[in-house]
Amino acid sequence: MPRLRWLMIVLCFAATTINYVDRATIAVAAPFMARDLNISPATLGFLLGAFFWTYAVMQLPFGLLVDRLGVRKTYSIAVLWWSICTALTSVVNGAASIFGLRLALGIGEAGSYPSNAKVASLWFPKQERGLAAGIFDSGSRAGAAISIPFVAFLIATLGWRVAFIAAGSLGFIWTIFWWVLYRDPDKHLRVTLKELATLRAAQPTQPASRGSWRAMLRHRTVWGMMIGFFCANFVFYFYATWFPTYLVQAHGFSLKDLGIAGMLPGLASIPSAWLGGWTSDRLFRAGWSLTAARKTCLVGGLLVSSVIALTAFIDSAFWCVAILCVSFAGIAFTGANIWSLPSDVAPDPSYVATLGGIQNSAANIAGIITSSFTGIMVGLTHGSFIIPLCVTGAFSVFGALSYLLLVGRIEPLILSPAISSATVAQPYAHPVQD
Repeated sequence: MPRLRWLMIVLCFAATTINYVDRATIAVAAPFMARDLNISPATLGFLLGAFFWTYAVMQLPFGLLVDRLGVRKTYSIAVLWWSICTALTSVVNGAASIFGLRLALGIGEAGSYPSNAKVASLWFPKQERGLAAGIFDSGSRAGAAISIPFVAFLIATLGWRVAFIAAGSLGFIWTIFWWVLYRDPDKHLRVTLKELATLRAAQPTQPASRGSWRAMLRHRTVWGMMIGFFCANFVFYFYATWFPTYLVQAHGFSLKDLGIAGMLPGLASIPSAWLGGWTSDRLFRAGWSLTAARKTCLVGGLLVSSVIALTAFIDSAFWCVAILCVSFAGIAFTGANIWSLPSDVAPDPSYVATLGGIQNSAANIAGIITSSFTGIMVGLTHGSFIIPLCVTGAFSVFGALSYLLLVGRIEPLILSPAISSATVAQPYAHPVQD
């Protein structure tokens, strides 16, 4: 195998980390922006969720672009776009300007995960994609963890406006490294013909499938992926949007406390993401079916994450943070396997980024709902987070059931509308109406 595959997935990890630093900067700055710009809790929740409107809608278009134009160009454009939007947030003067820039930010950041899934499918064989997905997906946890002390320090010393400029600059630096270092395996000068042949031999060529991306929506497995990921993101986006405000308002954390304790759940989730991917790969190599290996980790991780509901009834700040660490470690464990699925079940390699965009589009509707729902409930209950936390825990359980019961066998989908004898023998691999 080309050793360069690890460099490529580390570049994806770095981009995802920057993605979430830029995305989460407003979550840390939110209490201070709200104070300076006179923004109410309900309006703040609306603004935090605005990003997800365009982020969810643009997943599929970006997935199609990645599959058609290539990941090198598309990823570069996406990172430059969202970095500019992040930096421009430093000059906002009210809710309207924040809303516009959050919408624009969502457009650019939509290119990240479809690109990551494509890189993993091109550079990694099936038995290593879980770990590859765990590595790039852990960037979301690293970004969320880093942003809290990083942004808190900048706010305390230079103000929240400088924090957005600093966060936005990271993407420009990454783009230079990406453009210089990244090539697809068959175009990279440092990949020998022998290495390329070994990699391709471990990636069985699938016959080209007829149909379009719409045909994938006829499969129950795809809907199970979309619903399960939606539920997982419902949990994750509480952390990415309201978690810092929750620690400040519900547990009285100071800015210094927030910078220290606020990063712990994110740090705990990074090795958990790697472990989730490694575990499913290890089970597969040990003789488990790919379905059993992936589903065991998907369902188990989501069930563990449901403990977030317990924090609604705990007054101790220490135990609250400890339980949140466990919950977000569970989500990270699941996430590595969620992002293995597009490569595992895509009809052929030309659909990987497209399928990744489909599942991520549905999943990120959760960002709109989580942030807005939490803001409304906190406002109606005069600062209480009990209802949002309990609902979030319930979604973890529902997501586990979705992966267990709706997702069928983890194998390439068949897009042909024709019904054959194989349709009866392998119902999960074929359209719902079959």
